[in-house]
Amino acid sequence: MRLKELSERSGVPTATIKYYLRERLLPPGERVSATQAEYGEEHLRRLRLVRALIQVGRVPVATAREVLETAEDESLPQNTRMGAAVWALPHGPEPAEDDPETADARHQVDTLLERLGWTYGQELGDTSPAYGMLVAAIASLARLGYPHETDHLLLHARLAAELAVADLDLVEKYGGSPTERIEAVVALTVLYEPVLLALRRLAETEESGRRFTDS
Repeated sequence: MRLKELSERSGVPTATIKYYLRERLLPPGERVSATQAEYGEEHLRRLRLVRALIQVGRVPVATAREVLETAEDESLPQNTRMGAAVWALPHGPEPAEDDPETADARHQVDTLLERLGWTYGQELGDTSPAYGMLVAAIASLARLGYPHETDHLLLHARLAAELAVADLDLVEKYGGSPTERIEAVVALTVLYEPVLLALRRLAETEESGRRFTDS
């Protein structure tokens, strides 16, 4: 397809597609003349992923390029490529190392991972952005006096484990090639996190209505 058709099918303006090409977020098309190129279904799929990263995930262009380059690095094992691609996405604040609650929170995260049997998380430790994000979140809960004990967090962690199984089942069905699956992991991470947040808030509204309507 030519650039105009790619724009029509993807819903992305031609000027934006040209920008993505210049920024190496989209691979070049096959040249058919000095001024024209043809694009395939892989370009259409990539545009959907780029839009998910930049427009929905609010990922900076430079970070989006890093995510895409990692997803395409066939020298890495598939699990490494998936993890590295997700790690490149924006995460929450880093733990404040001068905060007295941080050391306790880190110990608590280690205890939680051990009780769950999450060996990969234990091995990665501080190198994982998600680990650091959890440490920072637990430290904030402790600082403000909200429940943050391991027994309290186990329920949330086990629900997350069930969601992880559903997510990876969906990824395996999404695409046949490793690169397609990695693209799916990135896109679904970006697109489903707002879904989960919205569903949680709707569920809390529903439960609150059941409990406190007559209060």
